[in-house]
Amino acid sequence: MKRLVILGGGYGGIKIMHQLLTSGFPHDVEIILVDRNPYHSLKTEFYAIAAGTTADKDVRIEFPHHEQIRYVFGEVTTIDTENQVVKMGDEPDVAYDYLVIGLGCEDNYHGIEGAEAYTESVQTIAKARKAGSAIGNLDAHSKVTIVGAGLSGIEVASEVRESRPDLTVRLLDRGSSVLKAFDEKIQRYVEDWFAKNDVEVVHHANVEYVEKGQVCNNGSCFDSDVTVWTAGVKPNRIIEEVPFEKDEQGKIILNEFYQVPSQTNVYVVGDCASSVHSPSAQLAGQQGEKIGDVLTDVLQDTDPDVPSEVKLKGKLGSLGKSDGFGSMFNQPFTGFLPRLAKTGVLWLSKRH
Repeated sequence: MKRLVILGGGYGGIKIMHQLLTSGFPHDVEIILVDRNPYHSLKTEFYAIAAGTTADKDVRIEFPHHEQIRYVFGEVTTIDTENQVVKMGDEPDVAYDYLVIGLGCEDNYHGIEGAEAYTESVQTIAKARKAGSAIGNLDAHSKVTIVGAGLSGIEVASEVRESRPDLTVRLLDRGSSVLKAFDEKIQRYVEDWFAKNDVEVVHHANVEYVEKGQVCNNGSCFDSDVTVWTAGVKPNRIIEEVPFEKDEQGKIILNEFYQVPSQTNVYVVGDCASSVHSPSAQLAGQQGEKIGDVLTDVLQDTDPDVPSEVKLKGKLGSLGKSDGFGSMFNQPFTGFLPRLAKTGVLWLSKRH
């Protein structure tokens, strides 16, 4: 039996499996999916778990069942590329003939003292649950600080505001405007939303260190009962150890087939793969679909066609449950329509 091992059941890994199941793969191939959780989870909705507005069962999807698919649940500790073995913490090693690395990302704390120890995260479903518990258990008039005003920070801040109107919510933005990757119309709309909903936005923030119950920014410290870190991500730390060429962001450089040039039996998808596009669920899903097509041919001993270029359809974000923003067809949209579209994308993802 040939062994195809997929590390990570996120948007990229699950799309590869769906593509192989749809296209068909030989009977002498075993697919082994390795993940820390026994389910696929919709990471784009973790902000709502942190805010307490969504139950985590609503963002979990059961993995597909197939006689040639086996699941290993646990933490990956090392990828031994020389011996083609994935080492697991409490589970037996997993050998592979073909490997897909889709281990996702983790918070980038930029070396800021106390940031990892004293802040909450939304990078995994377990961490989002922990953040939700911390915020949900706060007394009235407590203070919540969100560090980072990208898409994740905006969604966390707005959802917490809607969930707990009694709390003081502060958003720290390193730049002069939130959502620097979006159109200026969207930036203004979101800034106005925060002003109307009593969320303090601090621009030109420079967090120097974090302590228990305090965030120190630009030379002064202020109280914060719960601090949520959304100030950037980096590839899973396991990627640092693999002997593959990487870009300036620490992501693995690939050929046109999403293969590692020095070991073409290894594929990379999502946040660990070098790309001209910013990390997103949509990007990982499209990459996964293309890798699935390549693997369909490779596993059948057929030369694969070069995948077409990724074409992203746009970005969507929420401001609570009834407002939002997005860029679709290169046009900015704000209000209920993009929020409805985001709900529709979630609905389709859960029923794929």
